[in-house]
Amino acid sequence: MNIIEIRNLHQHYWTKASLPDIFPPDATMSWRTEVLHDLTLLVPAGSIFALLGANGAGKTTTLKVLMNLLQPSAGSARVLGVDSIRLGEAQLARIGYVAEDQKLPDWMTVRQLLDYCRAFYPAWDRQLEAKLLARFELPEDRRLSHLSRGMRMKAALLASLAYRPELLILDEPFNGLDPVVRDDVTQGLLESVRQGETSVLVSSHDIEEVERLADHVALLESGRVKVAETIESLLGRFRRIEVDREAAWPAGSLPASWLDLQSGAGRTTFIESAYQPETTEGHCGKLFPLAQVQARPLPLRDIIIALVRPRRNQTQGTNT
Repeated sequence: MNIIEIRNLHQHYWTKASLPDIFPPDATMSWRTEVLHDLTLLVPAGSIFALLGANGAGKTTTLKVLMNLLQPSAGSARVLGVDSIRLGEAQLARIGYVAEDQKLPDWMTVRQLLDYCRAFYPAWDRQLEAKLLARFELPEDRRLSHLSRGMRMKAALLASLAYRPELLILDEPFNGLDPVVRDDVTQGLLESVRQGETSVLVSSHDIEEVERLADHVALLESGRVKVAETIESLLGRFRRIEVDREAAWPAGSLPASWLDLQSGAGRTTFIESAYQPETTEGHCGKLFPLAQVQARPLPLRDIIIALVRPRRNQTQGTNT
């Protein structure tokens, strides 16, 4: 069962600019910018699913479509079984949403914010509220305007977790937070997810935190899904291969699954994205019967960098 289903989603917007003075007054020119291109993505219920990608990859736009803050130009997005453009009060009461640039009522204290939000959610859990208040060490009597950025993020997160939403959508929750606050946020999320039926979709640049938190990951690039799978699967099929050899590495085509090949004096390294010991090491053994081949696991950060970089299908560097 999927809690989110995105199929063939396109999103574009029009940009308008005034023309130089040589044109008639009020003359303008418009052009279309495509942000999402035929994006299809399924988020399983009960998962912690991370969206990764560079700035401009389409992560925030995707989340805004899911929350009906933007209407898609084409395609569809279903959330909790309902088309995103038809999300109503009943569905929104089951969804939590915390964004990096989220506006909060700064004149309120933390306690006033929680009292205000509680009235909108019949499923609000006072016991969980108290537990998260203690974990996040939030000062109840302090105005939101007097809190640090990290404390404001904790307050927004608490207000979204306390009613145990079925789906929690987070847009860059770790951005700019110090390591201690990031750890508090991560632990609070994990604790809440373990206790209930909450699924999480999180957009983040913080790959280390994503590796600690998520069980599924999708990499967006220029508005398209480049890869989407479980983190366990991704970590399992990537290896850094080191080949100690005597002869020169042959120029020419390489297997499509070999990324970031670098060849120098007596050693060649590359990243294998479809690792099978017999296949990978056997291929190297055919090229260099006497070569020593080592395969090392990679952290998620190195895998994402390898996927984002252009593939190097031809040997580069000095072949010696």
